[in-house]
Amino acid sequence: MESISVFEIIKVGIGPSSSHTMGPWNAAAAFIRIIKRERGSVQQVKEVFLEFFGSLAKTGIGHGTDIAGILGLSGEDFKTIDTAQIDGKVQKIKDSGKMIFAGEKEIPFIYGHHLKLNMEETLEYHPNGMIFRAVFEDGSEDLVQDFYSVGGGFIQSREKKSIQKFSVRTLYPCHHGADIQRYCSELNIHHVSDLVLVNEESWRSKEETKAQALSIWQQIKECVYKGVNKEGVLPGGLNVSRRAAGLNRRLLGGKTYSGIDEWFERVMDAKVKSFTNVSNWISCFALAVNEENASFGRIVTAPTNGASGVIPAVLMYSQAFTEAVGEENIIRFILVAGEIGTLFKKNATISAAMGGCQAEIGVSSAMAAAGLTEILGGTPGQVLMAAEIAMEHHLGLTCDPIRGLVQIPCIERNSMGAIKAITAANIAMQSDPSKARVSLDAVIQSMWETAQGMNERFKETSEGGLAIAVNVPEC
Repeated sequence: MESISVFEIIKVGIGPSSSHTMGPWNAAAAFIRIIKRERGSVQQVKEVFLEFFGSLAKTGIGHGTDIAGILGLSGEDFKTIDTAQIDGKVQKIKDSGKMIFAGEKEIPFIYGHHLKLNMEETLEYHPNGMIFRAVFEDGSEDLVQDFYSVGGGFIQSREKKSIQKFSVRTLYPCHHGADIQRYCSELNIHHVSDLVLVNEESWRSKEETKAQALSIWQQIKECVYKGVNKEGVLPGGLNVSRRAAGLNRRLLGGKTYSGIDEWFERVMDAKVKSFTNVSNWISCFALAVNEENASFGRIVTAPTNGASGVIPAVLMYSQAFTEAVGEENIIRFILVAGEIGTLFKKNATISAAMGGCQAEIGVSSAMAAAGLTEILGGTPGQVLMAAEIAMEHHLGLTCDPIRGLVQIPCIERNSMGAIKAITAANIAMQSDPSKARVSLDAVIQSMWETAQGMNERFKETSEGGLAIAVNVPEC
């Protein structure tokens, strides 16, 4: 089994969906690379066609799948694009009927002709399927490539060689929770993060790993800060009002600030640290991130965009309201949370189109619970136990976004996932893991079995649950 870096699970992304926005965007970039590999350049490309199938098509408009496809084919990078310019760039292509393919050659591009959402057909390999086709000036055979967005921005194709990266095997491969427990015991390692740090050397030095974790923390703070300072209504037509800014204002009691650091000092200096007050701050952190995500903001995918508020909320909570503060604890939290995410990616799924929302909010809650337990001083057994408890109580959670928008019930679910993660960590810290009747590996297996038995309507199609129970006019 291939090893996965924690920074493939926790990474900088763009809203509103990792599987429906980032995945197609990554696929478009991969298609461009294939053309350049096969033809040397894109100068012979006459036209490009893109068709989305299954879940990608059914919730494509609400998730910005079409926008991702257009911008990806234009050569834009979601890690660096000015998010404020997205609407304008897409509208210009639609109005002109032309695209600068790969940022290098102008070609015709008619929305609805060159890009289609096929809601009637699902490709066999995965519910999140798409097919790209390039037509060439010299009349040579079209280049056709299928891609599948499998969650968290990851993509696959039937011809794995077309996108497969160099496989990495870590020094102490941890593909199951039992592997983590065994290596920690055999090597006399008392902190899971120490084991993860060693394994991450397969990709980069320890110093680089720590720096990247702190960079993630900075991105988290910036995202939350943006979210708590924006008022208004989220795009998409549901008329969902932003709540984080108002909640932030009320919790601070009118205190002012002039930047991220000063704002966070105000949060930490809050005089009232009752359970209710702290709980409100946790919700505020999560809401802020997911409101940014819902409006094509830059967020930290962890492990997906729909669940991107859980880990930031719990990590912010740890730094504002516990004794486990400081850069060393931030690094440990992120390393352990990411490692737990790899277990779900390898043994189950982090795609809501495959497993429902248990694969997103459930996994992120398990990750956050493990990370928090680590920095609270938990043993490896307690870290794994916390992750198990958090997932156990998300089993069967459906993905039923109204109108395909990552807003209702997605935004509030991140607050709930964060609270469950903290509760799971607290329970684990007061428990003896040797007496636990359910292991993390068992709950991951149960999650996968639940996913396979779940009705397709509840897997990010907007054809079941709240998506049809709530009567909302067409957006």
